[in-house]
Amino acid sequence: MTTSCRGARTAKWILAVVLLPSSLLAEPVSLKRVVELALAHATGAGIAAADEERAAAGYRELRNNYIPQLSTGAGLGYSYGFPLALEGSAPALFNINTQSALLNPSLHDFIRAAKADSAVASLKTKDERNQIIQDAALSYAELAKWEQRLAKLPETEADANKMQAAVAARVKEGVDSEIDGKRAMLSAARVRLRIAEAQGAADVLREHLSKLTGLSANIQTDPDSIPAPPAPAPNEMAAKDAATSNPSVESAVEHARAQYLRAQGEHKALWPSIDFAAQYALLSKFNNYQNYYIPSKPCNTSLGEFLCVTNQFQQNNATVGVSIRFPLFNASQRARAQAADADALKATKQAEAAKNQVSEETLRLQRSVAQMQAARDVAQLEYEIAEKNLTSAQTRIDAGTATLHDLDDARSQASERFIALQDVTFELERSQLGVLRSTGELEKWALGTP
Repeated sequence: MTTSCRGARTAKWILAVVLLPSSLLAEPVSLKRVVELALAHATGAGIAAADEERAAAGYRELRNNYIPQLSTGAGLGYSYGFPLALEGSAPALFNINTQSALLNPSLHDFIRAAKADSAVASLKTKDERNQIIQDAALSYAELAKWEQRLAKLPETEADANKMQAAVAARVKEGVDSEIDGKRAMLSAARVRLRIAEAQGAADVLREHLSKLTGLSANIQTDPDSIPAPPAPAPNEMAAKDAATSNPSVESAVEHARAQYLRAQGEHKALWPSIDFAAQYALLSKFNNYQNYYIPSKPCNTSLGEFLCVTNQFQQNNATVGVSIRFPLFNASQRARAQAADADALKATKQAEAAKNQVSEETLRLQRSVAQMQAARDVAQLEYEIAEKNLTSAQTRIDAGTATLHDLDDARSQASERFIALQDVTFELERSQLGVLRSTGELEKWALGTP
């Protein structure tokens, strides 16, 4: 073989590899890896984490009211006559102010409510995490279904095309009627429709998983990496137990508790409160202080000058003490407390509704799993019978006791039974994942965590 021939053959091989679809070059990705990437990359997880951090910061904001707040600055200005206050403080070259809460019943309850809100955000993050796992697992399982279908349909399409060509020849020879030819064309068209449907669905799921995980859009699945869901618990109390441990229910209950504490805080805003406060100011000499605070003349008394009051200006001044407030009448605050009571009642009812909804949904999913398992068994038997009928039709064709139409019907029925088996199997997986999420075992199933 000449060098030019070897070079041409090498170039053909390289061109063939380059022109291969990217999906054929991609390595399969396991379900566990897809879930891990989804949890790290999904936008929903980032949003939930930001909400959780915001709730934690809100709790710290209220709690830190017990820590003295320190501020410094100056209040410079021109004075005519007696130096009046600037923004509530005397004009000063330099001042330091500090303030903190000492005894504040309403603030105490508001802090407890903020802590409950932080717990709500954590539970919502957990629920969002379960949502991401369920989304990734269902998309992965559905993509595996379409990939298996795409692997089988080309063979069915080739058989349908051969059948169409054979029937067309028989129609041309006058053995079969034109309606027989149309039926063969219809069978081939149905297969092409199935292929287009499967290809379109697979492309959409790959794009979705790509956005969810950050992988390229040529993801290939590994069906063997999908673990078998655990058998559903036979206990009739499983649905009620799931309602108490479900993150969405727990967050609703904790939210109701936060609203109740917030309502208590609004009521306690009408109670007395005590704050600590201190201030230091270095006063100036150009604000006329010395004109109003000057030493008095000595007193001529028999008891001596030391009893005379002396008014004297000094630059360094400080005040330390507590601020005590006794609310006497505040109709606006009472109305605000009543509104908070209504919000607390609403949150309590919403928590009850969420608990009932999850309990009913879990029970429905458990019954759906049992129904889908029975339907899957029926579909499996129907597919096996269709495969036996196809084999029998092929045998009878070889023996000359059956027609091509009998073989075409048997092949079409086997293909439809296979598709039906795939669909009902996926619906069973969907129901099983729903039960796992309701019972809090979804992450353990997907990632194998204890």
